[in-house]
Amino acid sequence: MPMPQSASSLRANPAHDGLEHWTTAMQKVCGRFQTELAFNRSLFIGEISTFNRAGLALANLRTNAGNIRRLGDNPDRDDDQHCFLVSQRMGYSQVTQGGVSVQLSPGELLLMDSVGPCEITPFGLIEHVSLSLSREQVCKHLAGQGAAFGKISSTNACGRMLHLLMDQLCREGDEAGQTQGDALQAAFIALLEPGFERGEDNPGLLSGLSGASLRGHVQKVIDESLGQPGLTPANLAERLSISVRHLYRLFEEEGDSVCRYIQRARLKRSADDLGNPFLQRESITSIAYKWGFTDSAHFSRAFKKHFEQSPKDYR
Repeated sequence: MPMPQSASSLRANPAHDGLEHWTTAMQKVCGRFQTELAFNRSLFIGEISTFNRAGLALANLRTNAGNIRRLGDNPDRDDDQHCFLVSQRMGYSQVTQGGVSVQLSPGELLLMDSVGPCEITPFGLIEHVSLSLSREQVCKHLAGQGAAFGKISSTNACGRMLHLLMDQLCREGDEAGQTQGDALQAAFIALLEPGFERGEDNPGLLSGLSGASLRGHVQKVIDESLGQPGLTPANLAERLSISVRHLYRLFEEEGDSVCRYIQRARLKRSADDLGNPFLQRESITSIAYKWGFTDSAHFSRAFKKHFEQSPKDYR
């Protein structure tokens, strides 16, 4: 979550320099956040660096903290100039803002606001890269569409474009002028609102659907949720307010199963990323985790069975 004035590199490693050094670096880069440890100090990992890519300010955060919290109780002391597009590069975390909690898996994107209370809860060691965007421009584009907080879709066209742009920005090594940076920022902001993941698993919406229409909606919800390791038939049925048996029956009517559909969709997304020239530097394991696989050996077996090639040979 980079502050605009911080474009040079800044690093803190509390394993050697102490929690106080980490807190100072964190607050200089990200604002008035406080850290709660999940382990004792000798096991704590915390690193922050800021850098420029193509005229844009980014920050990299790597930590295994228990909780990172911004109280947001004094707006006069908080930055109100920026929103942050956060890319989960490694590990799993939960981000809470405005009473809404979002789970992030590797490769997923989230828009955060610099205003108000906020919590980041890592589940083990995580790495975030965040892009600083003009809050004024973001709010202007979101006018009437809700708060500047939400998960970016990995399936709709604008959401996928944001993922590609962010991945490329994280890997781009050259510097660029302010003109190019302004153009890129405008592109990111324009894609945000149509790129949000929609909460379409509303029971009211499902009441008028049945048969193929309901199955199509369920498939769309699955496709939007593939990166979530907890995507199971029971979890999905609860979200959709239908019985697990009804969910199974929707797929059995087509000679399929919900579990097979989820695995095929995850394998297809993984294959798309393996064939993407912009993602050549991303490891096979990180791609598998990005799309909801939690065991690399299982992923390799399933991939080879489906595509008759190993992930490495397919790439």
